[in-house]
Amino acid sequence: MQRISNRKILYLGLLLSGFFWASLAKAVCPLCVVAIGAGLGLSRWLRIDDAVSSIWIGALLVSMVLWTLTEMKKKNWRFAYDTVVISLAYYLLTFVPLYYAGIAGHPLNKIFGIDKIIFGTAVGTSIFLLSHWLHFYLKQKNNGKSFFPYQKVAIPVVVLVLTSLLFYLLILYKLI
Repeated sequence: MQRISNRKILYLGLLLSGFFWASLAKAVCPLCVVAIGAGLGLSRWLRIDDAVSSIWIGALLVSMVLWTLTEMKKKNWRFAYDTVVISLAYYLLTFVPLYYAGIAGHPLNKIFGIDKIIFGTAVGTSIFLLSHWLHFYLKQKNNGKSFFPYQKVAIPVVVLVLTSLLFYLLILYKLI
């Protein structure tokens, strides 16, 4: 029998804990956060290029910001510039450790002269926001109802997968 590495056990444990914590928090869209986190973990485990896997970092950060702001609104915890402060906090709490660990900011890990992790995160942030908007646009066009079950989860995940696949192919064939 093949021995399972500690790294694989750690990834599996983190994925499963995501399901546990997402249901406890009763968030806006826990499935979305878990699906994006799982996609990020899978891409890192498969050693996919940082520009591609960072797309999922951007999406995860946006979903966490939206999740936090929604929970704060439910509890009536509002303050001046809360969206800006929460967003900056999540992005800084992600990038500062990555920088000090030598993962982000490496001089040989660039695309278009920009760090691959920062570039991919910016793309993922934009794509997730656009797909989030697309869900609400489609819902509005259908009299406030989703066209299909789990549309709120499916649209962002499908758009992120397609974007990741596009970037993967562009990098594979050295087009970018």
